Amino acid sequence: MNGLLDGLFIVMGVIIAGIAARFYYSKREPLQPGQQAPDFRLPDQHGQIHALADFRGKWLALYFYPKDDTPGCTRQACAFRDDLDKLKALGAEVIGVSVDTVQSHAGFASKFDLPFPLLADATCETAERYQSLINLGIVKFARRNTFLIDPAGKIVKVYVSASARHNSSEVVNDLEQLKRVQQAGHSGRS
Repeated sequence: MNGLLDGLFIVMGVIIAGIAARFYYSKREPLQPGQQAPDFRLPDQHGQIHALADFRGKWLALYFYPKDDTPGCTRQACAFRDDLDKLKALGAEVIGVSVDTVQSHAGFASKFDLPFPLLADATCETAERYQSLINLGIVKFARRNTFLIDPAGKIVKVYVSASARHNSSEVVNDLEQLKRVQQAGHSGRS
């Protein structure tokens, strides 16, 4: 009986160590400004495939979020929806990414009239490439990180643990500032 109990404690220790290691490695820092954004090729809520290359020549707000139709994720998505005209006027597109299914995204987008793509990262590979995956073993979800990607495909700004309430307005403000700097640079060369 004592040997069986010792074996049980060893197995439990291995399981706990495995979960702790996965959690530790899932907390890596996200990519940094200046790095090339990792490519992706994922279906949206309509089954249409989107890739990073589709957005060359435009700014892209690529935001990762944990779960469809939860309070924080709904707040963040609706803020991007409400700011979409401002973002488009600044030459930017918006894409949300989570590990939810295409069907889950379709329901979420329909319920809240979300007019931008929600990409289904069912394999978690894109969230992992963007170092935005929380992996607790059998439970995986995306960390709320946003990446502002320039028209050449480089990461310009990273919003780590982005605010669900303020993330969209932060992106708008940063894009406005980047545009002002860009315009000042062009007028200084004239």
